[in-house]
Amino acid sequence: MKKSTAILVLILSMVGAAYAQHSVALNLPAGSKVYIEPMNGFENYLAAALQKKKVQVTVVADRDAADFVITGSSQHEKAGWAKVAFQHDIHSDDQASISVVNTKTSAVVFAYAVNKKNTWHGDQTTAEACAKHLQSHIEGKE
Repeated sequence: MKKSTAILVLILSMVGAAYAQHSVALNLPAGSKVYIEPMNGFENYLAAALQKKKVQVTVVADRDAADFVITGSSQHEKAGWAKVAFQHDIHSDDQASISVVNTKTSAVVFAYAVNKKNTWHGDQTTAEACAKHLQSHIEGKE
């Protein structure tokens, strides 16, 4: 009886440790250091949005010092002449996507894509949406 109880405790502790390691690998803790990869200028909007939305990460300039790397892309489509002429609409359509990757495990811990129609400040708007959802992920809401 004691032997089977000891084996059961050992198995449960191993399963618990494995689960904890998996959970940590897919987690983005508050205060983590992140490096933002160049994204044709979108990285500047994203860094500003992380500050504005008070996302609980520290942006670092050295990739080797980072716990996580943010990669992504953005697309900005200005209103065409027909849209401006006939609809009197000068707003643009913007899309962006980001992924946050753990530098030690290469696990993607967060990914988000946004598509904003008729925006006035396209890159800023999409970057702020990415930052807002990243903060929600850090807080465990997403």
